[in-house]
Amino acid sequence: MTSNTNDFFVACLCAEWCGTCRDYRSGFEGLSTEFPAAVFRWVDVENESDAINDPDVENFPTLLIQRGNDVLFYGVMLPQHGLLKRLIETYMAQSVQESKVYAMANEERRAWQTDFNLRAALGHPWSA
Repeated sequence: MTSNTNDFFVACLCAEWCGTCRDYRSGFEGLSTEFPAAVFRWVDVENESDAINDPDVENFPTLLIQRGNDVLFYGVMLPQHGLLKRLIETYMAQSVQESKVYAMANEERRAWQTDFNLRAALGHPWSA
């Protein structure tokens, strides 16, 4: 794989009251052992709404994948851990340059860069 430690940030935006989220959480967190080069973060959209600028979450689970500060994916995903695993593998197979090009490839993805950079918004020490 072409990634560096903590180069990738994977966040699941959910809510504690959501049964699907509660069911999904353990498998999501379990994926962190399969991808030690990534930081996984569970984000409760109600408890952390101020820090994440209250994103428009249409459904749960909503996933975000970043490489450094480049947002590669933001959207709803079926609550199947295998789908997320394959998506992470796909992004990790990209070079840094390929990820940068991908992140800016269309208008929607360009908007993600300012609207959904949760790694920076959460302000943790692992921010790139």
